[in-house]
Amino acid sequence: MKVSQLPYERFDCVKGAKDIYECVDGIKRANNVEEVIAWHDKAVEIVSHFSTMASLANMRFTLNTFDEFYLKEKTYYDEQSPEFSLAYNEIGKAMLQSKFIDELKRKLNPLIFEKYRIMEASSDPRIVEDKQKEAAICVEYNQLMSGMSFEFKGKEMPLSVLRGYFGSSDREERKAACIALGKGLAEHKAELDDIYDRLVKVRDAQAKKLGFDNYVKLGYLNMERMDYDRDMVEQFRRNVVEKLVPVICKLKEEIKNKLGIDEFMFYDDAVSFVDGEPKPKLDKEGIFKAAQEAYDEMDEEIGKFMRSMQEDEAFDVDSRKGKWGGGYCTNFSDFKQTFILANFNGSSDDIDVVTHEFGHALAMNYAFDGDPELFIGGNETAECHSMSMEFLVWPFMDKFFDEPQKYKFKHLMSSLSFIPYGCIVDEFQHIVYENPQLTPKERNEVYLKLEHKYRPYLSFSGLPYLEEGTRWQYQMHIFESPFYYIDYCLAQTIALSFLVASRYDYKDALRRYKEFAEKGGRVPFGRLCKEAGFLSPFEKGALDKVAAEIPQILKELN
Repeated sequence: MKVSQLPYERFDCVKGAKDIYECVDGIKRANNVEEVIAWHDKAVEIVSHFSTMASLANMRFTLNTFDEFYLKEKTYYDEQSPEFSLAYNEIGKAMLQSKFIDELKRKLNPLIFEKYRIMEASSDPRIVEDKQKEAAICVEYNQLMSGMSFEFKGKEMPLSVLRGYFGSSDREERKAACIALGKGLAEHKAELDDIYDRLVKVRDAQAKKLGFDNYVKLGYLNMERMDYDRDMVEQFRRNVVEKLVPVICKLKEEIKNKLGIDEFMFYDDAVSFVDGEPKPKLDKEGIFKAAQEAYDEMDEEIGKFMRSMQEDEAFDVDSRKGKWGGGYCTNFSDFKQTFILANFNGSSDDIDVVTHEFGHALAMNYAFDGDPELFIGGNETAECHSMSMEFLVWPFMDKFFDEPQKYKFKHLMSSLSFIPYGCIVDEFQHIVYENPQLTPKERNEVYLKLEHKYRPYLSFSGLPYLEEGTRWQYQMHIFESPFYYIDYCLAQTIALSFLVASRYDYKDALRRYKEFAEKGGRVPFGRLCKEAGFLSPFEKGALDKVAAEIPQILKELN
């Protein structure tokens, strides 16, 4: 069945919640552990159906954010999800309080019970209305950014297309593109500030109602982090400043000299070569054909899965007005089907899509046969699946580029320098939610200070609006998924470790990657890293190796 043919029917959340509460009663009345598990499994099946229909509605909304039918459907789930989640939370409570708890922990994965504890701490009827408001505000932001157009080269274009010019070999052209970006955002300054103000306040209100000092703790609970906390993340960011920032500054200085420029500007950050950045030699159809060949050669099983996704038309990569401007991979569990949305713009980013998002899809496909409650694991684990796949496709880059070495250099340089940027986003959010009273101007000042801390080589001077510290306003995660972004940084260190391993023994690295992905959420992140043969990003020395080996690989590629 094609993805476009997947049948959609609105999930009745009221009836669904009623059915969940029936399962709760069943768990409480059960006479033995088998009965408990039977009622538990029935509840999981109900939640899976809810998730499938909600994901379908959201996917079709992002394909066209002005589609009135799916806008209404998305709004319905945004309004009903908090209430339905409360019902599911009662399943967790009943399981935790079951008199058969010891037997349950032997028969089910213990991580499920840790998830239940997190759910219990972050879910409460008192914040249902606030969560509904939060979801509605996110839709406002989504529609604002999807409908925003930027005037450039005599044309109106969406942000996803404009960003394709940031890597132009013509410095004046990429400067003009960034000026167009700043001017376009400035036209919506009041709306962007207002939307974020309301998001910060409604999230802070939720935290206060649950007894937290601020939203940070609740944000971590919402991310379902099981084996690392705020202090460990803070230590990771310190290590980035100490170990990676000096290395990246040196590498950027070398690029600046190669480009022959006096000051490294924001519009120079995506550029590594005087004669132009690597661009795919293929159009959309060619990229998918080459990707299929690459995955067939990589691994028979992986190639078969890629073929099934193409046959199911599980990709939408054309950029158009009204379409959600980012990229994602999602799944529809009832149908065991994955789907990838992206916005091709003719740059090397298009290749990153068919590697990064495909890594997510592959792990999801493995997880369909695993534990539905734990699925692929936390976001830090999920991003390991995607970012590592980007590097495991390196041996096949000649299929996509005339100069694959140039792509590899750009890709690796971008991956390494991304880590400090991701830390900016994360620390920015910590400061904002710890100080919800900050004005828009003060938030922008915080952001600029963090840019100087993590990317001291970079300047926004002279760029309209952006020089005020507003780069963060088109980073969708900051609005829609608070505290998600650091997971990219953690995963990037593991992805770089897979790259290093693949250079020594590719087949063994691929085997370890598949094992990592197949385990999904059934194993906590730290243990997953150890079983794959790597240090956890939080361990002493994890960034030392990256700081030492990656510059050497870049030198070889250059």
